[in-house]
Amino acid sequence: MTCWSEYAMEGLQMSSFTPFREKMEQAGVSEAAILSFERNYAILCEGNSTDISEESIDPVIKLPELDEFSNDGEEFDPALLAQTVVIKLNGGLGTSMGLQKAKSLLEVKDGSTFLDVIVDQVSYLRDSTGAQVKFLLMNSFSTSEDTLEHLAQYADRGLAAKEEVELHQNQIPKIDADSMGPVEFSENPSLEWCPPGHGDLYPAIAGSGWLDKLLADGVKYAFVSNSDNLGAVLHPGILRYFAESTKPFLMEATRRTEVDKKGGHLAIRKADQQLLLREVAQTADSDLIEFQNIEKHQYFNTNSLWVNLEALKSELDAQGGVLPLPVIINKKTVDPRNKKSKSVYQLETAMGAAIECFKRADAICVPRSRFAPVKTTADLFTLRSDAYETTEDGRIVLVKERDGKPPVVSLSDEYKLVDSLEGLGIPSLKGATKLSLSGPVRFADMVEIRGTVSISNEKPGTSWIANGLYRDEDVVL
Repeated sequence: MTCWSEYAMEGLQMSSFTPFREKMEQAGVSEAAILSFERNYAILCEGNSTDISEESIDPVIKLPELDEFSNDGEEFDPALLAQTVVIKLNGGLGTSMGLQKAKSLLEVKDGSTFLDVIVDQVSYLRDSTGAQVKFLLMNSFSTSEDTLEHLAQYADRGLAAKEEVELHQNQIPKIDADSMGPVEFSENPSLEWCPPGHGDLYPAIAGSGWLDKLLADGVKYAFVSNSDNLGAVLHPGILRYFAESTKPFLMEATRRTEVDKKGGHLAIRKADQQLLLREVAQTADSDLIEFQNIEKHQYFNTNSLWVNLEALKSELDAQGGVLPLPVIINKKTVDPRNKKSKSVYQLETAMGAAIECFKRADAICVPRSRFAPVKTTADLFTLRSDAYETTEDGRIVLVKERDGKPPVVSLSDEYKLVDSLEGLGIPSLKGATKLSLSGPVRFADMVEIRGTVSISNEKPGTSWIANGLYRDEDVVL
């Protein structure tokens, strides 16, 4: 990571925060978001490294396991449900998969989108328990319109009105790396702004008035997760445990594997024994080997969080309205598609990092089944297969035969974008351990994969994979 002092100390003398405040006020940004950005801007100007060094932390050795305090058959307490809001982060466009709309509107299974699945889950909870569980979507400027248009079909379920379901993510100015003032880009003024990361949850919920409204309605507990993580559903045992513990903040973590070694991990700060979250962007190059040591740092953040809203309100009041989250400083160009455009700083925070802002904040270890995000077309391909099924309560889960272990699917670059899956076909993966696909192919209607199978086509045209069983073999077409 870079120490920002060269530009920052000069910029601190050249510039004040006033131009940023004026720009944000003119755009209608809330005072809570302005104060949060002002704090983060000051940290940038101080020029100190924002790294979390390996020598300053200890690994987390043991976390409480979900099955230690909850049974599979545990039912929801309707009284606790009535005090709970489900918040889904819904700001992403899924551009890495070629999408130009809200990622949650992508079809995931049996004609249902992420958003449809989430709505079904909330509806089932309300119908089966009688408790009117609150539901909010944290939309961005990019996803709000498409999302609300899709939700219009659920007006009869009370899940369509903007004022009832939307928590709007803020935008913050990009910072000119030379002048340290707000960047100007007349060619496309919208590129003068950037999202502040999902740590914006806290200023967004406070500045929008939603925090006070929820508390006034008797809502005390918030369960927050990503809309693309279909394993992140409200859980009766965790809700009860969180309420009984009176903890202010609880993170769901799970054990790291090789595929998670670049994800943020939990650690304990030596100075005060406080739990914290360390992201790779907060790690010096010299510490990267230890950062990726999954035997030492065993637990990573699933980005599913439980927040006591009364405690959040108290902490915000005590901190002058700003939760002191660690800042992640990114140096980019104002036009991300033009590397020769003006250099800017973009400041981000992570919502999971709030674990270090609350005394008595804690974490639990949950099964891998509660962390099933769809980040790539391979994830989507697997989710659409018969390795997963939809339950009565609206969850999409691995079939029992999988024993909690998803098949590992690897797709070559031909399948990087969502459109490439259309017409590909989906084989049976219920008995698959690993499937590797390379080159242009199409599956016939009755293909079954078992064990570890590799299929490759080195010919220029598309080759069909014939009906039949493929078990522990390499297939070259």
